[in-house]
Amino acid sequence: MGLVQYHPGLNRPTTPVCSICIANYNGERMLAECLDSVLSQQPARPIEIIVHDDASTDSSVAFLREHYPQVEILASADNVGFCIGNNRMVEHARGEYVLLLNNDAALYPDALDTLLATAGAGDRRILTLPQYDWVSGTLVDRGCRLDPFYNPVPNLAPGRSEVAMVIGACLFLPRALWGELGGFPDWMGSIGEDLYLCCRARLTGAGVSTTANSGYRHRQGQSFGGNRVDGGKMHTTYLRRQLSERNKTATLIICTPTWLVWPLLLAHLIALSLEGALLAGWRRDRRIWTSIYAKTWRSVASNWHDWLTRRRQVQGARRIGLRDYFALFVPAPRKLVLFLRHGFPAVRQ
Repeated sequence: MGLVQYHPGLNRPTTPVCSICIANYNGERMLAECLDSVLSQQPARPIEIIVHDDASTDSSVAFLREHYPQVEILASADNVGFCIGNNRMVEHARGEYVLLLNNDAALYPDALDTLLATAGAGDRRILTLPQYDWVSGTLVDRGCRLDPFYNPVPNLAPGRSEVAMVIGACLFLPRALWGELGGFPDWMGSIGEDLYLCCRARLTGAGVSTTANSGYRHRQGQSFGGNRVDGGKMHTTYLRRQLSERNKTATLIICTPTWLVWPLLLAHLIALSLEGALLAGWRRDRRIWTSIYAKTWRSVASNWHDWLTRRRQVQGARRIGLRDYFALFVPAPRKLVLFLRHGFPAVRQ
């Protein structure tokens, strides 16, 4: 699937402490700030930088080869998506830890030292850094909790380090833990793969945490469109919403412990249908229903057997109970909170 051309970096370390993996698609204009932030890190042991280029139509690969010869490049002949791109990079990586970093993000100067110091020897955790908006510099989250329907709820409390999930724009973990969890599901494509990985990790007893200090800047929504508030209104895209709803539904089915999954799934699908009908009617745009919500129902029907098979595998490895799993969830539906605050989202191509 997607022939990959390998461009080795100069002086690739044999035993790096961390492999920084950057998925790129048409990100030439953002790569320099991202890579410069990585190269400014000063860890005690060497690191390696790997970029997976997802068949970009801009000059990303030529730019990297000319200006960043120390970077390893995996150049895909086909556009395969975020999940496969990251899986390829981690398979290629040699580091004790891996840091998945978006091409539209940049690390604070002490970010890697902070992650390594927080992880410690033998730690079995997924970690992130506080996320700050690229333009305004305001805190976006310190990881996220979840609502009952698996919508991320930003954690802004400085004293709360344990979270339900971290955003894939900056996701750090031992490479051995990635292998144990099986990485990102290829079929998810993009959006929600971070949610799945973190829920899967927590079921096995692995922690999901945020550091207290340092951080990273992020151009939210630049790499995939939407997912931000501008002028007091939420903005998103058809594709982002469709993938988000499909992959959140899959995660709910696969990861929710015990029989509680079935009434929760029913409530989720009813709420999703009402949301789709109201949004399509309010915007007078039938495509909102057909391109987002109807596709979620079709995905449940067509993937039901595969998702139940995966559920049995995941739940068979579960090491925590229902109470511990839901300890990092909040009761208030996140979408209702956002609607009351910002109204219906603007959906675009």
